[in-house]
Amino acid sequence: MQFTIVAVGSLREKYWRQAALEYERRLSPYAKVRVHEIAPERVQNESSPAQIQQALAKEAEKIRRVLPANHTLVALDIAGRTFSSEQLAAYLDKEATYGRANFIWLIGGSYGLDPSLLAEADLRLSFSAFTFPHQLMRIILLEQLYRAMKIRRGEAYHK
Repeated sequence: MQFTIVAVGSLREKYWRQAALEYERRLSPYAKVRVHEIAPERVQNESSPAQIQQALAKEAEKIRRVLPANHTLVALDIAGRTFSSEQLAAYLDKEATYGRANFIWLIGGSYGLDPSLLAEADLRLSFSAFTFPHQLMRIILLEQLYRAMKIRRGEAYHK
């Protein structure tokens, strides 16, 4: 199984980077993990909706450049479906059964993801109705992927 996280923005603080590396290390026996950080487009606080949409479209272009062929595209979206940890593990199992084990996980910036990317996604996944900073969302995603892999293998971790 392969997990590629494509995130708008980077992990600047050392503690976020350390947390991400820890979960990437834990995931390594189960899946190959790659991360692509996409530079966010600059948007002024007084930007119009059209300017924000233009910035999202530019970010979407950058994201598409790093997407490999033959992938399952999962967009993290506050309006997406919610899963329990067990349901996420079952989803990964089902997709892998059909030969779709190359997962791309998209994490948007402060304005989310371009609607065209959301429309292309095989799954729009919400972790909560809360809004999380993209740095924390990456850690939550990595932890949940690790948890799902442990569940899939019937190994101790999940409670």
